[in-house]
Amino acid sequence: MKIGELAKRAGLSAHTIRYYERIGLLPGAPRNASRQREYDASILVWIAFLGRLRTTGMPIRDMLRYAQLRERGSQTTEDRRLILEQHRTNVRARLAELHDCLAVLDTKIAGYSGLNTVEKDNDAATDHQTRHIRETLERPLKG
Repeated sequence: MKIGELAKRAGLSAHTIRYYERIGLLPGAPRNASRQREYDASILVWIAFLGRLRTTGMPIRDMLRYAQLRERGSQTTEDRRLILEQHRTNVRARLAELHDCLAVLDTKIAGYSGLNTVEKDNDAATDHQTRHIRETLERPLKG
């Protein structure tokens, strides 16, 4: 398939496809007699995987390293696994951070809905953090 069709099927622009090819994320496509790139449909699976890595926040340099290892073949599976495991650890940490942020938003929304009181001074605090602050303030000072 030509680059326009690939771009359409992959949900990317032709410019992005060319960029990915230029930096090494995509293998160079063979060209037909008219010097146009001809892509095999199997490249769509790789592009979808790259999209997942991008969506989960993998830096381009790590994606490039993974792509380079992939091009070298099956003797690099251990290195590729390690890259993905490290990225999974990073994604899980980001998910935990987002979960905490979501809890803060839920608390604020509940407060504005009249379900809880909204305090100006603890806008960013989760319920757990608010309890900890209150307990700390209620403890007698050591003197």
